[in-house]
Amino acid sequence: MTLLVTSELSRRFGGLNAVDQVSLVLDRGEIRAIIGPNGAGKTTLVSMICGRIAPSSGGIAFEDQDITGMRPWHRVRHGIVYTFQITSIFGNLSCFDNVALAAQRSDTWATGRWWPRGHGHLAETVLAVLNRVGLSGRAAARASTLSYGHQRLLEVAIGLALKPKLLILDEPTQGLAEDEIVSFCALTRDIAREATVLLIEHNMPVVMEIADRVTVMENGRILAEGSPAEIRADAQVQKAYFGT
Repeated sequence: MTLLVTSELSRRFGGLNAVDQVSLVLDRGEIRAIIGPNGAGKTTLVSMICGRIAPSSGGIAFEDQDITGMRPWHRVRHGIVYTFQITSIFGNLSCFDNVALAAQRSDTWATGRWWPRGHGHLAETVLAVLNRVGLSGRAAARASTLSYGHQRLLEVAIGLALKPKLLILDEPTQGLAEDEIVSFCALTRDIAREATVLLIEHNMPVVMEIADRVTVMENGRILAEGSPAEIRADAQVQKAYFGT
């Protein structure tokens, strides 16, 4: 059942321990939320998991394979996909083409074939992904013309087109309207049927509604872990994070 394990993972920037000996275990199919105040080390931790930042010490294993030194694009090929806190899309391309680039790459890895843009299989795949995130009506729209919230959803669609085993979402509900957040929560549960979801999120109602387990970080370390109910009742978490 275990998908990913970090072992005493640390990252130092000069004299600052941004992440300090974090050991984390993620199971297949779970939705895990990482919460904590700004500067707690959340983004640095997931950046090490996806390979954007090299750890100062410690290790990372994915599907029982040591990936500590693996390059980030190789991790994507192995199934680790990260959507950025700052939206990263091709603004001058259509929504369709943004997702098609990811779908083409995923199919090439799986089959050794490169489907051209007009191929029926590719178009069917892309439109299905856009429909899944609620953007089917915007396929032809230039990505830069979307609202910020819809750009976040487009980035999730790009991630899904890569067929992840672990999908990492960094503040995914930022910029979404209330009805879009409801749809996102339903989408996350659906994704968890086929992939593990690891999300950094400051929207506590979202965390408490969709997470199977919550990891709370403070000053680069894990302060607490447990179910949403256990975290809500934890006195240390209330003091450190909720200010009570």
